Amino acid sequence: MKENRQRNLTRGLLLIYLLVLTWIILFKMQINLSYIGRMQYRNVNLIPFQGSAVVNGRIELSEIILNVIAFVPFGVYISMLKENRNWFQKAIPVFLTSFIYETLQYVFAIGASDITDLLGNTLGGLIGILLFWLLSKILKENTIKIINALAVTGTILMILFMGVLIIANL
Repeated sequence: MKENRQRNLTRGLLLIYLLVLTWIILFKMQINLSYIGRMQYRNVNLIPFQGSAVVNGRIELSEIILNVIAFVPFGVYISMLKENRNWFQKAIPVFLTSFIYETLQYVFAIGASDITDLLGNTLGGLIGILLFWLLSKILKENTIKIINALAVTGTILMILFMGVLIIANL
């Protein structure tokens, strides 16, 4: 029973995470969505660490690092929900989700579809998978319970921060 409640909590946290990730990636943290379709910005970069990652002739590491960090929780959540799967089976949803986001940015003309983003997002998910594995070795049977408690706290703080951002930008 307790395990089922923890699994449902993890699913709920994953859903909130994906909604926020969608808001950040596709809607560029905007409230007014009227810009969709008007941006008409379609670009596909298939050369890693080129294009959007290059600013003034130098690779902009902060964008790459933020992409990696943004997908670490996804790897953790997938690992929590699919504990019995191997790392490759856990990595597939991370890669596919990132690929879908990149494709949707192109389809709706709301951003650049970039192989560097796909690689960074997938790396972040793999780091999340590794992080969960390490934590499960340390925390044993309490891993999911402890991660959920931390994730609830982080989610509440993130929602409060987003609320402040929205209010500040009105």
